[in-house]
Amino acid sequence: MNIKINTKFTVEIFDYSNDGEGVARLDNGCIVFVEDAVRSDICDIVITKARTRLCHAKIVKLVKSSEHRIRVDCSVFDRCGGCDYRHISYEEELFAKRKKVNDALRRIGGVGVEIEDILTTGKMNGYRNNIQLKSDGSKIGFYSSKTHDIVEIDKCLLVPEDMNRTIKHMQESGRAEQGTTLARVLHIKSDIETIGDLTFQRSGNAFFQVNTEVARLLYDKAREYADLQLHECLLDLYCGTGTIALYLGRDAKRVIGVEINAHAIDDAKVNAANNNINNAEFVCGDVSKLDVSNLTPDCITVDPPRKGLTCELIQKITELSPSRIVYISCAPATLARDINLLNGYQVKRACAVDMFPRTKHVEVVVLLSKIE
Repeated sequence: MNIKINTKFTVEIFDYSNDGEGVARLDNGCIVFVEDAVRSDICDIVITKARTRLCHAKIVKLVKSSEHRIRVDCSVFDRCGGCDYRHISYEEELFAKRKKVNDALRRIGGVGVEIEDILTTGKMNGYRNNIQLKSDGSKIGFYSSKTHDIVEIDKCLLVPEDMNRTIKHMQESGRAEQGTTLARVLHIKSDIETIGDLTFQRSGNAFFQVNTEVARLLYDKAREYADLQLHECLLDLYCGTGTIALYLGRDAKRVIGVEINAHAIDDAKVNAANNNINNAEFVCGDVSKLDVSNLTPDCITVDPPRKGLTCELIQKITELSPSRIVYISCAPATLARDINLLNGYQVKRACAVDMFPRTKHVEVVVLLSKIE
């Protein structure tokens, strides 16, 4: 049976896709991803994209609303691309994220270990310490989902009130020029953030976790997994401003951080000095071209961009042969892919961290140990 665009069906949603869409199955076995659907919804849908075994659809009528569905608290949720889960309970969101991570580890990574927990502060709103706004000269806001159309906003629920006051002031003062991307990123307070008992500065376009409170949960778990001893050496790749290297490296004899962003490396050196940490050194360079000839790390930590590790870097990591690897990722699928490529290592522990509440994104931290 060939499914055609604009064909209508009545379905029950039984799962979520990696992108947060509801999943249903037609009588012929075809899987349908349904926009804004919730597990246990019974709904009339219309097909918007069709392939032989996989279709996309949107809801035209809710026949029976899921017990997990809640009232949407944002007036632009249906147009703005910032949030994915404002229509479901937070408990259901955590269920979807836990399943997303476990499915990736099992199906792509071939890992039998499931995540121990999904860590969260329980704070769903007002958690972001920066956002990037867009402007077309007449409107200031965010891109609509999967487009470059700007959805105008004067308030975002993901940021604290002082940042929303700044957004409103920008709207009222008309400080937007035609074709401008407002990449002077809006911050809560300043370019100084505190995680645990350490403080970190950031400058330029240096990466920093957007949720400071949850970053501490993530780094505490990474520190637990690394289990560094005072005689050991830590190599931190994609070290950014030195947050992981310094937060974990206090437990080691020597810490080496590597990062290609020169501004971030400058910040990392300042952060080490400001926190009176004297066992850390930072190198500006491409991690994939790292000279491994004089390195003997006991533990390697990696926190790569969404695309994951390069094959060249995976080869270098296996050559270095650390006893353990702590892999932090914002992309469960590429994490799982890389786990498969790290020959000689097996997953011992894994944990999810809800760094981005009300969105489909989730962080994962995994401990890999060398197979003896």
